[in-house]
Amino acid sequence: MRYRVLGRTGIEVSPYCLGTMMFGSVGNADHDECVRIMHAALDEGINFIDTADMYSAGESETIVGKALKGRRDDVILATKVHFPMGDGPNRGGNSRRWIVREVEDSLRRPGTDWIDLYQVHRPDHTTDIEETLSALTDLVRQGKIRAFGCSTFPADDIVEAYHVADRRGLQRFRTEQPPYSLLARGVERQVLPVAQRLGMGVLTWSPLASGFLTGRYRRGRPLDLSSGRPTLHPNRFDPSAPLTAAKLEVVEQLVAVAEEVGCSLPELAIAFPLAHPAVTSVIIGPRTMEHLRSTLKGMSVMLDDAVLDRIDDIVPPGTDVYPPDGVWTPPSLTTPALRRRPAASRPAV
Repeated sequence: MRYRVLGRTGIEVSPYCLGTMMFGSVGNADHDECVRIMHAALDEGINFIDTADMYSAGESETIVGKALKGRRDDVILATKVHFPMGDGPNRGGNSRRWIVREVEDSLRRPGTDWIDLYQVHRPDHTTDIEETLSALTDLVRQGKIRAFGCSTFPADDIVEAYHVADRRGLQRFRTEQPPYSLLARGVERQVLPVAQRLGMGVLTWSPLASGFLTGRYRRGRPLDLSSGRPTLHPNRFDPSAPLTAAKLEVVEQLVAVAEEVGCSLPELAIAFPLAHPAVTSVIIGPRTMEHLRSTLKGMSVMLDDAVLDRIDDIVPPGTDVYPPDGVWTPPSLTTPALRRRPAASRPAV
């Protein structure tokens, strides 16, 4: 395993990061099997594990703790905070009140004394970024976390956080965790270049584009909408929808590229983000041991410049074939009042 330094933290991590979103009631509810999957990944040299408090309502963090017994010192553990964890107006978000409260649960569930990378799961424009950075800086000084980062932040928010930290003498985000795949290359425009300029580590999520790059969904073939992700969001997998048809068209072209390379479509998909100089690790999220083993087969896949040029012709750099699922949308787009003057003041005269 060729380890990479996570930004400027000095922490060395594996290019594959084991994501645990599918461990627990949402995915694989068998704790013992999940532990075996994690141990198999660790035995292959993966030393980076990513989870979140909200994955299966905390169950994922608990399962991770079971797998790390006796191996904690050898693993870089990342988790996240932001999404609601129960009823009530203050049980989520990026406020100091919530962060300093919730970090205790993210230490308790896995049974660890520290978190290597604590990530803010999404932006929260109801909270001053200085408030968030101040709380996280205090947690570093208390030894509860080693470093902190952000996840799915737009480039302008990353830059604002950097300058606020600089002005206020606070520690800054050391990492960003964006969605990045063969079908979603939008982060190449600003997010990845900004991360490079600021010396941030980058761990990317959804390399298989919500399942569209697994090879399971193909143009002209019946789509099984009765299991997996289609049951959660059937509209995103409707073959008659123009966006779905566009994805399936691109998938066919990428399948041809994978065949020429001599690898599977998922192997091509995971190797692609690893070729970008800004990317430190790619998060893989197996639900079963079979998923893990099939993913690990592609660890040695190397995409040369000719292959990357072919991919650029199919999906131009910096473009999205579809908007990545789960990406934070700014209020300026979701709230009409923020982009519309009062009616009386709209005319020029």
